[in-house]
Amino acid sequence: MSRVLHRLGGFAARHPWRVIGAWLAAAVVVLGLAGSVGGTLNDDYVIPGTSSQRAYDLLVEKFPAMSGADARVVVHTEQGTLDQSALDAARQRLSDTVEHVSQVAPAVVSEDAATAVITVQYDVPVTDFKGDAGLVALEDATADLAEQGYQVEFGGQMPENIASPGGTAELVGIGLALLILFLAFGSFVAAGLPIGVALVGLGIGSGGVTLLAALTDVTTIAPTLASMIGIGVGVDYALFIVTRHRDALARGLSVPDAAAEATATAGQSVLFAGGTVLLALSGLLFTGVPNFRAMGYAPGLVVLLIVAASVTLLPALLGLAGMRVYSRKARRTAHLEAAASHSPTAARWAHAVASRPVAWMVGSTVLLLALAAPALGMKLGNADAGNEAESTTIRQAYDLVADGFGPGANAPLMVALDVDKVGGAAGIDALTDELAATRGVGAVSPAQLSLDGSAAVVTVTPTHGPQDDATIALLDRIRAELPEGAELGGFTPGMTDFTDRLSANLWKIVAVVLAASFVLMVLAFRSIVVPVKAVLVNLLSIGAAYGVITMAFQTDRGAHLLGLPDSVPIAPYVPVLMFAILFGLSMDYEVFLLSRVREEYLRTGDSKGSVVAGLSSTARVITSAALIMVAVFLGFALDPGVAIKMIGIGLATAIAVDATVVRLVLVPATMALLGARNWYLPAWLDRVLPNVDPHGGVPTGSAVVEIPEPRRERVPV
Repeated sequence: MSRVLHRLGGFAARHPWRVIGAWLAAAVVVLGLAGSVGGTLNDDYVIPGTSSQRAYDLLVEKFPAMSGADARVVVHTEQGTLDQSALDAARQRLSDTVEHVSQVAPAVVSEDAATAVITVQYDVPVTDFKGDAGLVALEDATADLAEQGYQVEFGGQMPENIASPGGTAELVGIGLALLILFLAFGSFVAAGLPIGVALVGLGIGSGGVTLLAALTDVTTIAPTLASMIGIGVGVDYALFIVTRHRDALARGLSVPDAAAEATATAGQSVLFAGGTVLLALSGLLFTGVPNFRAMGYAPGLVVLLIVAASVTLLPALLGLAGMRVYSRKARRTAHLEAAASHSPTAARWAHAVASRPVAWMVGSTVLLLALAAPALGMKLGNADAGNEAESTTIRQAYDLVADGFGPGANAPLMVALDVDKVGGAAGIDALTDELAATRGVGAVSPAQLSLDGSAAVVTVTPTHGPQDDATIALLDRIRAELPEGAELGGFTPGMTDFTDRLSANLWKIVAVVLAASFVLMVLAFRSIVVPVKAVLVNLLSIGAAYGVITMAFQTDRGAHLLGLPDSVPIAPYVPVLMFAILFGLSMDYEVFLLSRVREEYLRTGDSKGSVVAGLSSTARVITSAALIMVAVFLGFALDPGVAIKMIGIGLATAIAVDATVVRLVLVPATMALLGARNWYLPAWLDRVLPNVDPHGGVPTGSAVVEIPEPRRERVPV
């Protein structure tokens, strides 16, 4: 692999315009196809085999008018009572003037006649609404109510899923990354190259995600995840290669030869690092939720393209940049060695850790366990409009409904019935009476029959809100009472089934990710001790991230600091996504650090010395990479979506912990303590495994991968 990458990097650096032209052509083709035949994003979470899914399928088949998104128009007055004629007129305007409306239910008025709810049903899914056009249409249709002095607010699926203008989080992350890179390199050219490579991979990858949406369901959150991960790993991977390239230039190599060496060494580490991310994301295929797989497809596609750009496009750009990857002062004085990656401070730190490994190992482990402890109280659930800022219309609609009709009115449950299977009209009446008598039920609506009379739907209003434990308990009681032919559906039952399905399959995801990462690490480092250690320390850093998001989102103080009005439960898919993503990203730093440690160990045979040398040569670049990653992820914490905030803060925390406590303390301490035992591999396994070197140009097993001797030239000023 080193030979191939060396030739590839050298060719790209010597013929940059050919490589750049090929990438431009690929971008034109992919983006052109995405614009012409690309699909649309879809949040239709199909959960095969669940009661909520069977209820949804029956509603779609028998009640097509109810198969699309919905919205609630909530009207309130503080003086007197609402005018029924004004409500009827508003209902008619909603039906006549708003596009894609399939039906508008009569206004339901509270007992004090001060609050009314008009439910609007659409015949298209929520993802068909672009920007705030749907909300504006509702506002226009109800403008007369507002002019009469009534308070009009909007809730329901469509208003609650309006996407805010994107790009802010990406711009913040990219801006901070550019600043960190400039401080690290002292050159705008060197700082701009990683950003450019990341943006190219992300741009083409985004087009690929749109094409993917034409073939399968892709969730609306998938592109945001792809951007988050793509910017982070794109900048990181390019940073490692640019650093190695600058080190080679400092030794007197020509620009093409330096690019070739960087691609053959750091570029091979990038391939392994990218492979670990892809393997970790593959764990999402085992969630049991088909649509959820796209949360792995989209970031995986972007990572794959960024890896390809790192070992082809980046060497071409390095060839064009020449010596401008150094600052003007460094070029003028020819003092390039000062910009090399070796860090004396990191070397002194590594000596200190290696001299007392037990104390450092115990201390860092205790710290990580303390950070992870709050995760034991993590409560899984779904944030709703009641968790939004009080100034938003969806929160005000939520509060008005809760005040006027009770908190359970925000958590309606739908019972879908096959009329013949439940015993016809008599069976429906008996079931309705039984549901009304169930503890925790506030009201039961009359059954609504389908046009052909073969199906019916009954709406059950709980006495408690959607996030209340009593409502979750009510779901179990109702499902236990339902006869054959009756299924419980709606948002709350659907999300409960979604949580249960993810929880039931979590062990599969963990097993696949751990097994795949272990095997890859064994191949990379020809050791069974190093992979076991890597898996354990990565689990500790992930646990710490879980603990931090639990403290941040499930406590009022943490929520207020994040701009949320109250504490919120952790979305059920957040821990799953974080596990897959973080395990892959943590393995990135493990590969880069241990590659240099193993290189030194095979060269010198000195266990502690190799740890010190490996850490001193990678600490600066890993720290810079981690700062960039943290900056990118914290940028996404500015996203208004609560789930994106959770993922951004969780990833930022894990990377910060991983690059400090884990890479600078725990890993060096354990490796110094284990010594030569780090590289233990049974003889029989040594004979079976292929010779693979993740860093290039060093002996591996019994084989030596040689890099062609480069030409040396005088460094121009």
